[in-house]
Amino acid sequence: MTDRGEVAVVRRPGRAVSAEDGLSALLAAYHLRTEAEKGEAVAGVEALPDRYRAEISDPRTAFADDVVLTALAGDTAVGCLVLTAPADGRSEIKRLWTDPAHRGRGIASGLLRAALAHAEGDGTRTVRLSVWAWRADAVSLYERFGFAVTESWDARERLVCMQRTT
Repeated sequence: MTDRGEVAVVRRPGRAVSAEDGLSALLAAYHLRTEAEKGEAVAGVEALPDRYRAEISDPRTAFADDVVLTALAGDTAVGCLVLTAPADGRSEIKRLWTDPAHRGRGIASGLLRAALAHAEGDGTRTVRLSVWAWRADAVSLYERFGFAVTESWDARERLVCMQRTT
């Protein structure tokens, strides 16, 4: 039996997020992998679109109004999730990412549980997200958490939009 170690989910309002806490590295890995999966592989962070570089270089500003959840294994950030500030009773989950070396340990599920609990406590009625169709494992995870495919609010090809009520 392998010792998986404890993983803690830490809630960080955007104002407390810093590039030094490991979040920037997780966001960089997320965006670089996503671009590669879309067939638009880039050589490094400097070649990412401006909006993604802004998140990576200054998550405090990028997510100032949002709740950022970070999964920690000891002092190491191994996963993240951003829950946008509610608007009209609706929030959106973005940037759910688990370091590939730490997958299979329930980190994404823990982040989702914490995000949904926060949304419910905030009075959010609907939580939505978008996920690339080729990320079948992620789609299955979201379905297990009660998300259902809904009409798209984003016209990008192969992007699946999902939502659930809290």
